[in-house]
Order: sequence, then C-alpha cells, then structure tokens
Amino acid sequence: MSPRWIVCLLLVLSATVCAGEPVATVRVAFDRDRITSTRVDGFADKATGRKITADDPVRIASISKLVTTIGVMRLVEAGKLDLDADVSERLGWRLRNPTFPNIPITLRLLLSHRSSLTDAAGYWQTPLGGNLRDIVEDARAWDTAHAPGTYFRYTNLNFPLVAQAMERATGERFDQLMERVVLRPMDIEACFNWDRCDATTAARAVVLYDADGKPVRDDNHGRKPDCPVMVASDGSCDLSRWRAGDNGALFSPQGGLRISANGLARIGRLLLGNGSIDGKQLLEPASVQAMMAPQWQYSSGNGQTYEDDTGVNDGFFCRYGLSVQTLATPAKGCRDDPFGDGVARVGHSGSAYGLQAGLWMDTKDGTGVIWFATGMPDERVGGKSAFSAVEEALAR
Repeated sequence: MSPRWIVCLLLVLSATVCAGEPVATVRVAFDRDRITSTRVDGFADKATGRKITADDPVRIASISKLVTTIGVMRLVEAGKLDLDADVSERLGWRLRNPTFPNIPITLRLLLSHRSSLTDAAGYWQTPLGGNLRDIVEDARAWDTAHAPGTYFRYTNLNFPLVAQAMERATGERFDQLMERVVLRPMDIEACFNWDRCDATTAARAVVLYDADGKPVRDDNHGRKPDCPVMVASDGSCDLSRWRAGDNGALFSPQGGLRISANGLARIGRLLLGNGSIDGKQLLEPASVQAMMAPQWQYSSGNGQTYEDDTGVNDGFFCRYGLSVQTLATPAKGCRDDPFGDGVARVGHSGSAYGLQAGLWMDTKDGTGVIWFATGMPDERVGGKSAFSAVEEALAR
C-alpha cells in the first residue's frame, strides 16, 4: 500500500475527499468453510457519511458473468440447456456471423468470449419492450475477420444473449430465475438490477463514484431506484411488458448483480467446494471443472488480451474458461498476475462506473479473496501487472 493511499484513507475516514484515490475499499478472504479475514475502509455513501461494510451490496460489474454462468450450469444439469447446441434453437431465431453463416454459435462460445460478437453496436441499450435481436442484426456487432470458435474477444453482448436463452428455456424472467436457481439456494441476499432485493438491502447500497469522487451509479438515497431497467421508449417502466426471450439485457447479466463481499464469498466457497457449500450440493463437480477449464489460452494471433470497453490494457486476459479467468499465465505478453506469486488462481474481475473488483481462488490451497474499490479511474493504472496498483495492494 502506497504512503499516499494510506494518507488518503485517513482523510476519507474523516470525510475528506481525495481525488484519484479510492472512496472505499473492501477485502474479504475465505476458505472452503468460512470467511477468514475482513478489511474495510471508507464510505458506502459520502453524502450521508455511511461507512462501508462487507455486508453492503455493490454493483459488482463483470463478476456478474461468473454468477450468471452458475445459473447456466444448473440449467444444463437439469437438461434445459446444452452448452454445445446451436443457441439459435433456444433464442427462437438464427444467430450467425454474416461472414460465416454456416458456423453455429453455441452457449460454450458465448460464455468463453469466442462467439465472434463484439460490443461495437452496443449491448445494454435495448429498452423495456424492445428486442435485443436488433443489436445483433447491426453489422458492427460482428467480427468479420475471425470465425466463431477461432478467436477470443471479451464481449459483454454475449451475456444478454445467454440470459435470453435462459429465459426461453424456462419461461422465467432472468433476475427471478437467478434468484430461484442460485441466490436463494445459497442463502445470498442479492439481485440483478435491484427489483428482487428488499428495501432493507437496497438501503445499504454502495454508491459508485468516479475518479473525481462524483456519484455515477446507485446513488439511490436509501431506497430502490424508480425503475430497475432501461425505461421503455415512451418513458414508462411497466415490468409486465417483459416477454421471455425478447430482451436478455434488461437485468444486466453481464454486470448488474448487486451483491455484498460476504455474499460473494459464498460464491467463492461454492467453487472451492466443487459445487458444494455448507453440506449442500448445488452443482456437480464436473460442472465446476467445466467452468474453470480454459477454453482459450493466449498465443500470438488467437485473441486480444484486453477489453474494448475499458481501453487497451494488454496482457490482462490470457486464459479463459466458461466465465472463469485463470491468472498468472506463463506466456510472453501476459501480465495477469496481480498477486505477483505465479499461482494460477481462478475467478473473475470487474470494472465499471469507478469500481475495480476481483474474486480469485487458489483451488490447490483452498483459499480465496474478494476485493473491490470505488472511486477508481476507468483504466487500471499504476500496477506492475495489468491490474491497478490499488488492486495489487488488496491482493496482498
């Protein structure tokens, strides 16, 4: 931890704002059985002076993808979804890269970011009552240089399509489905885009701030937002307009999970336990191993190691499974080791709206850690790895 960050944290605790430094940091370590340590600093809400705790729900950004995939695997085990079938069968319409029309796109390709989709046409902008299909019919949504299955490109749009397939397979709204098959069975108080969280949980929301300390997300003044989704084109917010499989982006499966660090520790414990937590088997061990096994490993020309959305940060992604990243890849150009010890931890990162976060597990040692920091820059800066200096300090 840098001396400047220590000084700034002391100022934060006295309600003084430090531009460019975290507004809040949370770090929770755990093993297969329990939380082993907790460290928190700063504010969940600067305006009210409310201090951050490890029980406060935060928009955890792309770590949502990993949790969404636990839901997918539960449906695969139930025979509702097939990782290797043409996903068009579940969507109810043909999903194809127009340059490679004869190559089917599967859930496995979507979950491992090898679908050949891009975020250039958008991924969350479809309003209530709209159709996500309009985005994938935009030519900009496709990488025309690489066929599905041949190239890794981290793409948020993959996950609204995954959610859409889940909805069509079950007839359930994505957020309600995730509550039923993942969150409630795991005794986690969390929700995608606030609707299914109760008022008490919503009142503890972590406000997300940008690097200048300005609120940019979930500044809800102690209550749920008036509308948990992107409002309809006429400005209304009638959730009864939802229809299964029309708009998988509504509840933000790619980044909209609101969950506490302690709740996320239960997700980590489930994975460390090979699908079991507190004596309850939620996933088969084979499903957990399928998520963790790399579907792609970087070599020159087979994928890009950064996310388009957050700018060029070469070497961040080098091994990726089904929504599970593996760290510390021993390959030239890979800078994916914020711990600095060469251990191949698995998990996922998150970065959006001034939040930087990570959930990482050492499966051999049986330990894991969650961290997040708010008030961060859009880019991960200052570190020895492709992660930020703040994240590297939290890792250790």
